[in-house]
Amino acid sequence: MEFRYLGNSGLKISEITYGNWLTHGSQVENDVATQCVRAALDAGISTFDTADVYANTKAETVLGEALKGERRESLEIFTKVYWPTGPAGKNDSGLSRKHILESINGSLTRLQTDYVDLYQAHRFDTETPLEETMQAFADVVRQGKALYIGVSEWTADQLRAGHALAQDLGVQLISSQPQYSMLWRVIEDEVVPASKELGVSQIVWSPIAQGVLSGKYQPGQAPPEGSRATDEKGGADMIKRFMDDDVLTRVQAIKPVADELDITMAQLAIAWVLQNDNVAAALVGASRPEQVGENVKAAGVKIPAELMAKIDDALGDVVVRDPAKTTETAPKKRPS
Repeated sequence: MEFRYLGNSGLKISEITYGNWLTHGSQVENDVATQCVRAALDAGISTFDTADVYANTKAETVLGEALKGERRESLEIFTKVYWPTGPAGKNDSGLSRKHILESINGSLTRLQTDYVDLYQAHRFDTETPLEETMQAFADVVRQGKALYIGVSEWTADQLRAGHALAQDLGVQLISSQPQYSMLWRVIEDEVVPASKELGVSQIVWSPIAQGVLSGKYQPGQAPPEGSRATDEKGGADMIKRFMDDDVLTRVQAIKPVADELDITMAQLAIAWVLQNDNVAAALVGASRPEQVGENVKAAGVKIPAELMAKIDDALGDVVVRDPAKTTETAPKKRPS
């Protein structure tokens, strides 16, 4: 495992970070989830990312149980706030002061820890003044309940505004958590340049494009039984955008690059996002312990420039690059 600084801070995190978005508390049994976390620790992963909304708080509980007994100082634990939790009452979502201060307490209880290393705004809240949100995050940091703050799926302008307020309040906003992969590059033109300017790193989710970049989905064929594309609870809706024969054909064309590097296509996809020097970590999940060990083999892989160019040539115009996609996919109002 290799480690990278998170933003313009002294915090180092494992460049492969374990996330439990679609698995813990929903897709897999708790004992298997615990085995996956143990496999991550055994592979050298020290950084774990979750959110209160995952499985409606159950994912945090499972992760807290799985990490119980580990030396807390050797771990980096991240969580997030924004989406509805609990009974989804009128104040059970968003980034109001009330929801943030109540949510951090719930997350810490479920994670069985006194603090999280990173507390992230899971989306931008269009209905709460940004000043209120950032003041609440600053108070969470001053109370010792979080060490740093971050955001997820914010635009470059939102990131700049939030970062400026954080600076005024004397707290460190050091991370952005966007979707990023060979197929989905919407952060490259605006978010990444803004982040470099501000001293913010990316912690990217879905580096394998919900499994499409593993090469297991073949053009003209039905998805494999039990795969994400067939699982309505496991992100089948999200993967639809990539389940196009043109996309799948082009994905198959990058297999020779993986073969040349003697790695799998999934490992190539993870290694690819890590070539971006603004990316601090790639988030990977697992429904089986052995998947963790396979994903970790992407750590430290260097892809030569000529092979990066071959990937671009193979994928061509199926790559999504429009920065406006971040706004298009964002919630227009606070969810309930």
